[in-house]
Amino acid sequence: MPSEIRRIFDPHIHMTSRTTDDYAAMYDVGVRALVEPSFWLGQPRTSPASFYDYFDALLGWEPFRAAQYGIAHHCTLALNPKEANDPRCVPVLEELPRYLLKDGVVAVGEIGYDAMTPAEDSALAAQLELALAHGLPALVHTPHRDKAAGLARTLDVLRESKLPPERVVLDHLNETTVGPAADSGCWLGFSIYPDTKMDPDRMVRILRVHGTERVLVNSAADWGRSDPLKTAHVGEAMLAAGFDEDAVDQVLWRNPVAFYGQSGRLRLEAAPPAEQLYQGNSVLRGGE
Repeated sequence: MPSEIRRIFDPHIHMTSRTTDDYAAMYDVGVRALVEPSFWLGQPRTSPASFYDYFDALLGWEPFRAAQYGIAHHCTLALNPKEANDPRCVPVLEELPRYLLKDGVVAVGEIGYDAMTPAEDSALAAQLELALAHGLPALVHTPHRDKAAGLARTLDVLRESKLPPERVVLDHLNETTVGPAADSGCWLGFSIYPDTKMDPDRMVRILRVHGTERVLVNSAADWGRSDPLKTAHVGEAMLAAGFDEDAVDQVLWRNPVAFYGQSGRLRLEAAPPAEQLYQGNSVLRGGE
C-alpha cells in the first residue's frame, strides 16, 4: 500500500459473504471502517424469520468478527429491492422499526429498484419514510439494468418523500447516471468491480469531471466476482493521476464519515493494531 493512503472507509461491502483472510488483507491496505448493507443472499428467502437472523448477525457477530482484525463494522438494514417483490418477505417492513433503533445501524438500505415494479415502488416509499422517522440516512440501490430510467424513477420517488437529498446516497452510479444524480443534491455512490460496474480508471475520470465532493467509493464485494481491496486500488489510481493525498483522504475516508455520520452512530475509535489482535480465538477458528 502506498504510504500516502492513510486510511480507508469502505461504505458498502458485504462481509457476511467474505472470509477472515479478506478482513486481514483489508486491514493491510488501510481499511479501518466499513458499512455492510443488508442484501439478497443469492437464493430466495422463504420466511421473514430468515431476515431477522441475518439482521441479528449484522448487529452482533459481524462487528465482533471485524473487530478481531482492527476494523470498525457498521450496517444498514432494509427490505432490499429484489426481495420486495416476494410476498413472503414483505412482512419484514413491519418489523424493521425495532431494528432501526439499534446503535450499529447507520442508514436504511439497500433500498431502491431492481426490476422497477409496483411492489418496489411501495417498498422504497415506505422505507424512505422509515429513514425520516428514525433520523437515518438512506442507501439507495440504483438498478443494474436500464440504469437511466431506473435513476429517473428513483429521483421521482425521492422528490415525493420528505427525506432531504443530502441524507441520500445513490449507489451503483456510472457515467450515464452521474450527471442527473449530481444535479439532485444526493450523495454519489460508485461500486468498483473487477469486470462489471466501475473500475479505478473510470472512477478517476469521473472525479476529474465532477470533483471529490459528495462522492462515496465502495467495493460492494459480496459472494460474486468482486474484490474487497478495490477501494485501495482507487486511491492508488487517484495518486497516479495527480490527485493529492488530501483528495484521496476525502474520497476514501472523510466523505463516508460525513455521510454516515448523519446517523449519529458511527463508532470510529481506534481499533487495536494488527500485531496486538488476539489470534487464538477458538470461535473465529471454527471452534476447533
